[in-house]
Amino acid sequence: MSALTPPLGRPLLDPAEHFPALAALRSAVLRKDASAVAAAFAALPDEDDRVLACWTVVETPDAETFLREAASDRPDDPLPRTLLAHALIRRGWEIRGETRAEHVTQERFDRFHSHLRRAEILLIDLCAEDPRNALAWYLRLIGARGLELGQSEARRRHDRLAEHHPHHFGAQSQLLQQLCPKWGGTWEEAHGYARDRAAAAPEGAPNGALLAVVQLERYLDIARDRTKQAAEAYLREADSRAELLAASARSVLHPAARPDAYQHVAAHNAFAAAHSLAGRPADAAPHFRALGDRATEFPWGYVGADHAGAFARHRKTALAQG
Repeated sequence: MSALTPPLGRPLLDPAEHFPALAALRSAVLRKDASAVAAAFAALPDEDDRVLACWTVVETPDAETFLREAASDRPDDPLPRTLLAHALIRRGWEIRGETRAEHVTQERFDRFHSHLRRAEILLIDLCAEDPRNALAWYLRLIGARGLELGQSEARRRHDRLAEHHPHHFGAQSQLLQQLCPKWGGTWEEAHGYARDRAAAAPEGAPNGALLAVVQLERYLDIARDRTKQAAEAYLREADSRAELLAASARSVLHPAARPDAYQHVAAHNAFAAAHSLAGRPADAAPHFRALGDRATEFPWGYVGADHAGAFARHRKTALAQG
């Protein structure tokens, strides 16, 4: 481990534990302080940072009740309605669960789609009022997948967002999910899209991690349909490794990268997980050094049920060998 690396502690899966601004935002939601919430979002000019702030709000206990009140009290303010739409989408996905579609009952599907349709009504108006509303378009990508509106509609929504925000990592991550076979796409489409968006992004941007994500998705698919050994063999292919090394050098390991940007934490975790699962601790080490204790639930859930434990175990190996 580098002598400049601070002592490592327990992995921090909650973003509010390593981003003070998110802790303050959560506190504002708990106080039901709509003005403080608005000020917190206004202080985040980066649209990808606003995505994580949006998740922080809706994952706060009783957020939906607060957001309904805020939307009612501030009918001309788009932020409470956008956040309320996200709360409805999140609740819908909780009802559906994370299992494959064939294991979801019709009753759960009906409730799931009901929540998504209610959110969609809000989001259609928001996007009509301001086509530059990146959060609204981002949420409509999640809704399109859940409502099974298909590849063309998902791409249309993505393209409308990209007109104003061409390198929106959160939106690209959502469309990438849609392009995977589990949502009706193909591996050729998914890999091609990840490569295209990674290459088009500015140097230092997190978008290169799309290549790590698509490799992890394919790893999971191979492990499910064949064996874990076959999945690991895929990740160990020379082309897979070369692609990740080039992508990380141009993105989160580039001198222009913003190490404290919210989405860079997610990107480093994706690269670290992909290299770790491939048995390449030395390649994972730079990402773990950049992260310190800052873990994320995705993609460590692909490694094991104990997300923090998987992160800590692979971090220890990587820093010892890399």
